[in-house]
Amino acid sequence: MNEALMFQEARSACESPANTHMKHSSAPLRMEALLNEWLMREEFWLPPGVRWKDIEMTEDEGRFPLPRDLIYTLPLAFAFIALRYVFERLIGVPLSRYLGVKDQVQIRAASIPKLETFYKHNSRQPSQSEVVSLSKQCGLSQRKIQTWFRQRRNQDRPSNTKKFCEASWRFVFYLVAFAAGLGSLINAPWFWDHSECWRGYPKQPVAEAHHWYYILEMGFYLSLLLCVSVDVKRKDFKEQVIHHIATIFLIGFSYCANFVRVGTLVMLLHDSSDFLLESAKMLHYAGWWRTCDSLFVVFALVFLVTRLVVFPGRVLYSTLLVSQEFFKPFGGYVFFNALLLVLQALHIFWAYLILRMVYKFVFMGKVERDERSDVESEVEDEEEEPEEEGDERSWEQRKGSINSKLASLANNCVLNNLTNQRNINSRLPKAR
Repeated sequence: MNEALMFQEARSACESPANTHMKHSSAPLRMEALLNEWLMREEFWLPPGVRWKDIEMTEDEGRFPLPRDLIYTLPLAFAFIALRYVFERLIGVPLSRYLGVKDQVQIRAASIPKLETFYKHNSRQPSQSEVVSLSKQCGLSQRKIQTWFRQRRNQDRPSNTKKFCEASWRFVFYLVAFAAGLGSLINAPWFWDHSECWRGYPKQPVAEAHHWYYILEMGFYLSLLLCVSVDVKRKDFKEQVIHHIATIFLIGFSYCANFVRVGTLVMLLHDSSDFLLESAKMLHYAGWWRTCDSLFVVFALVFLVTRLVVFPGRVLYSTLLVSQEFFKPFGGYVFFNALLLVLQALHIFWAYLILRMVYKFVFMGKVERDERSDVESEVEDEEEEPEEEGDERSWEQRKGSINSKLASLANNCVLNNLTNQRNINSRLPKAR
């Protein structure tokens, strides 16, 4: 039974004579039926001339995607969060130690209640006037106030182990999702011929493997959106939030409108480069610089090809042009393409950051930092600030600095001795 018939039955049940004496209970049902009828308008969800009764399927014909199938994504998202918690502690942390991930030792700020309250409720970086006011309230010098806030900000920065665990969790999911998606699509006709995405639309059955591919992907991105406030905040934090929201809407809407064939291709293209990025992050945190740089180059090539060539040249071309050979545009079709264009705009933004990284790699010889999504935001997570007294440099750096200073001092001493000796020699004839 299709959705429209269900809504009509609910509406007729509300209007039946048996329920006229229960207006207080029938009113919500009537509103719900009208709302569902408005949401499931045929002119929005279906091509012109197609009705809900035209796409009814029997069990033998296969599964037809229904909006109620997406209800399972919410409990699945919480299951992903719980699984991630267990994974990071049982696998991520031991793996980080095995690969040599090291965390910088942070000097903890002294416990000063007034400063702590100001730090949490007002600002992490007080202005000069606020520093003067806090100095008078706490009886401390302005320099000590500034040092306390510097140490407190450094204390809140995520450790390399936390970043490694987050990257390892995403790496495992993207790798498994890419392998499973490729295995389920390699024999699909629309994988090779994109016109097959639209042949017979909208009456296209959905295979069980593609149904669960959708449900798992949407549940995972929903878990990322729920955890965005506790994850490492990066330079492209706002773009990541927009990306997660657009992805969830794109997956959910494409499933409800039965754009599943195109949707599986879009998800596969994204997973093909995402697991390479997360693996490069893991090696970066572990200090495997050469391997990280090489893997980053591979990721950049795959990303640029899949997001800037294959996605617009095959997927967008198919949805914008090839699809019109099979049906005329309608509301849901326009909205679906709008979401794809938003996704492509984000691809261009990240491609710009990646090309900056490639430029640094080619002309400077190394990748200093991940411009795409591994650089903490300038406000929340700046570069590590130097402490006033305790320098966090390693002993080798200290020794090198001391040796260079000693060498400079020795050179100065030698130059001074030579100058003095030359002056003495110049005075000897006059003395004689």
